[in-house]
Amino acid sequence: MPSATHIASKSIISARSVDDVRPLKVIGIGAGVSGILAAIRLPRKLKNTELVIYDKNEEVGGTWFENRYPGCACDIPAHCYQLSFESNPAWSSFYAKAPEILEYWKRVADKYGIRKYMKLSHKAIQARWDESTSKWVVTIQNITTGEVFQDTADALFTGIGVLNEWKWPSIPGLKDFKGKLLHSAQWDESYDYKGSNVAVIGAGSSGIQIVPTLQPEVKRLDHYVRGRTWIATTIAADEVKKRNDTASNFDFTKDEIDAWLKDPTLYLSYRKKLEAELQSGHIITMKGSEAQKEARAFFTQLMRDRLAKKPQVADHMIPDFPPLCKRLTPGPGYLEALTKDNVDVVPTAIERITATGIETTDGKHREVDAIVCATGFDTSFQNRFPIYGIGGVKIGDRWKSRVDTYLSMMVDGFPNFFMSLGPNSGVGGGNLLMLIERIAEYTAQVLYKIQTENILTVQPTYKATQYFTDFCDAYFAGTVFSEECSSWYKGGTGKNGRVVAIWPGSSLHAIQTLAKPRWEDFEYTYVDGNEFGWIGDGWSTLDRLDDADKTYYLDNQQMIHQPLEERTRFEGLAGDLARTALSEENGKNGDKPVVA
Repeated sequence: MPSATHIASKSIISARSVDDVRPLKVIGIGAGVSGILAAIRLPRKLKNTELVIYDKNEEVGGTWFENRYPGCACDIPAHCYQLSFESNPAWSSFYAKAPEILEYWKRVADKYGIRKYMKLSHKAIQARWDESTSKWVVTIQNITTGEVFQDTADALFTGIGVLNEWKWPSIPGLKDFKGKLLHSAQWDESYDYKGSNVAVIGAGSSGIQIVPTLQPEVKRLDHYVRGRTWIATTIAADEVKKRNDTASNFDFTKDEIDAWLKDPTLYLSYRKKLEAELQSGHIITMKGSEAQKEARAFFTQLMRDRLAKKPQVADHMIPDFPPLCKRLTPGPGYLEALTKDNVDVVPTAIERITATGIETTDGKHREVDAIVCATGFDTSFQNRFPIYGIGGVKIGDRWKSRVDTYLSMMVDGFPNFFMSLGPNSGVGGGNLLMLIERIAEYTAQVLYKIQTENILTVQPTYKATQYFTDFCDAYFAGTVFSEECSSWYKGGTGKNGRVVAIWPGSSLHAIQTLAKPRWEDFEYTYVDGNEFGWIGDGWSTLDRLDDADKTYYLDNQQMIHQPLEERTRFEGLAGDLARTALSEENGKNGDKPVVA
């Protein structure tokens, strides 16, 4: 197994105080949700740390900055799609549109002052571990000037997501089309599609949102749907029905928003109610469960009812695989749009694209003014910027035979390397943002250990990496995710491929698993080769500072005559909050420690 650089020890005594925090530099790639969270958490949890985050886009927000297609929105309630510690009581609608979601993330970035860590319009070209220096060397291109340069760091954090590398479909003649050619992930907002004849290829998450948005505005819409897919009710659909039994979304009233702004407790109760529903459907993912059988019957009837005007479309679209084998898509208004007179669902395979339209394998040619490719992304984890670990091993090449990670975020042979939304990090249900929060916290805990325990490098053991990967395979065998279907969960490996995109368990399981590192699953090298160097040289930093508070441990005194129940500052949740406050205070005081 590869091991990181090791420096021979000269002494059992290391030249450091027991509480020294050695300086670290961290490079992050991606200023989407993962990068924003890293920029919030790392500087507040770590002292003496330099952080720089590069992103190819000119603004923060990641997928919410990039995706601007008509109808782009979050298909879970807006009040569930936000940080646990930054609630927005003023969401305008139940399912928020992309521009409002982007504004939320920009507001978060501004509130926490994290733009100072961001280098926007800078694209990562490659990253390589230098064994001679135990540093990551990252090659960056300034997109504005074209300049290419290198930056180095002690640790590398990637937050580029799985749905990031969009691609055109491999259809003969695509580039011969003389009309307007659009991709859902690179939408031309200047194009006016009103009154046009439009073709939409693909019925994934973006296609399902584009079709009902375009349908009322275009003259004719041809929707090319080869695969089958389950269209579900929206999450927390009962909340929508309370307002309007026929609507698919609703706007909050001014009175509601004002009440939540004035009463955070009232708002929290509403948010927790929605969140509880989001977190309560895990049983549906299990093979043969009654909940799965009931869901299948319910969704089948739902689709047939909504497609009653065109039963032939229901016959084509309703899958023969169970719900959740591929991502379950709510698709508000989508099925209803398919029944409209100006929409033609085309199940026949495309033969080629001509200068004026699309020809299918049955010989029919349909002329259109515009073609929308809602054909998704490269989800293979192969086509990212190259990352080279110990011995020059390229992580993409390693994953060609078997995608393997430790807890979705680390890989043996790649020291001081962390991924947010790497393989097996998505969710088949529940709240993805809570996982991203935990990944940022977990990364901070590992980096803190590096800083304070004389550690040079950390990486998971090969055994731990394989245990987790084997656990994934064993777990998914008992779920509907492993059933035969074409799903991006399988990373483009076919209908019977391994499930490599989502977490092996519920999102609550992931939140608890990632709460704190299991240190015995890692191997370490040390700054001076001294494995016991964490104990330092017998000195505390406080011993070396004349003006330091050498009696800090008395600051939390209570009087003997006070009842025990009042002494809660460092007990339970109150203690956690107090320690968090002190930890954040540490970050404000430079090298002078504030000790809890």
